[in-house]
Amino acid sequence: MATEFTVGLKVGGKSQSVTVTAEDALIAALKVKHENPGGVINYVRKRNQRGDRRHPHKHILDASD
Repeated sequence: MATEFTVGLKVGGKSQSVTVTAEDALIAALKVKHENPGGVINYVRKRNQRGDRRHPHKHILDASD
């Protein structure tokens, strides 16, 4: 069962937030790290439906989609 997670990372001195569909938080962090090898993961949390709708993040789609 996949859940959406928000991953905060810093790439090149800039903070970013990315939404990822994954089975758990570790897999979400690994997907983001794979897409941004030079980035530093700051946090991983379950997606906040209300707040994330108001302030949308970039999405990384699951490979199976």
